[in-house]
Amino acid sequence: MKTVLLAGGYAQRLWPLTKDQPKPLLPVAGKPIIEDSVDELEKIEELKEIYISTNLKFETNFKEWLNNYRSSKEIKLVIEETKAEQDKLGSIGALNFLIDRLKLNDDLLIIGSDNLFDFDLRDLIDFYSAKNKSVVLLYDMEDKERVKGKYGVLEINSDLKIINSEEKPEAPKSTLISTACYIFTKADLAMIKEYLASGNNPDAIGFFLSWLCKKSDLYGL
Repeated sequence: MKTVLLAGGYAQRLWPLTKDQPKPLLPVAGKPIIEDSVDELEKIEELKEIYISTNLKFETNFKEWLNNYRSSKEIKLVIEETKAEQDKLGSIGALNFLIDRLKLNDDLLIIGSDNLFDFDLRDLIDFYSAKNKSVVLLYDMEDKERVKGKYGVLEINSDLKIINSEEKPEAPKSTLISTACYIFTKADLAMIKEYLASGNNPDAIGFFLSWLCKKSDLYGL
């Protein structure tokens, strides 16, 4: 299994902070946000390779950060050839681009690079190993009013199988949200091309989850 950190967004809602600096490199508690994810990955010995998916606009920023960050992992940048919000590939489009560019045929741990961690990634990896299926890390917001229109919302059954997924619904059926931390099997990743070829939304991974949970068994932790 390899790891992908998604960092191809332009975070225009945070302008001017992100006009010339990508959101994952903004400092929180004295270090860039992305280092919270990479520091957690350092603890997982079997994860040797990390790919950071970003864009031409912020390529130099990430190269400068990478030159100064010390890691035991092999970290590589994968650059999508966009420089503006209106041209971006979207999370699923970028993932498809990365898989093709690197000719990957692996299960992938995929993390939004602006995540701040207060959980143990080992728990998700062990859950994935036990299920041998794609898995999504969930968080219970406990109040539907806090959820509506803001997050990817999922429903699970008693076996923790995902039975429904909606991206930012105005009438959420659950208080469980996706945390932008996933492990996808290579079989499910191979279905991205069918998803995109059918004209589906290439942006948020939540749209892909909504489509995929009708075709494959997914589980939520």
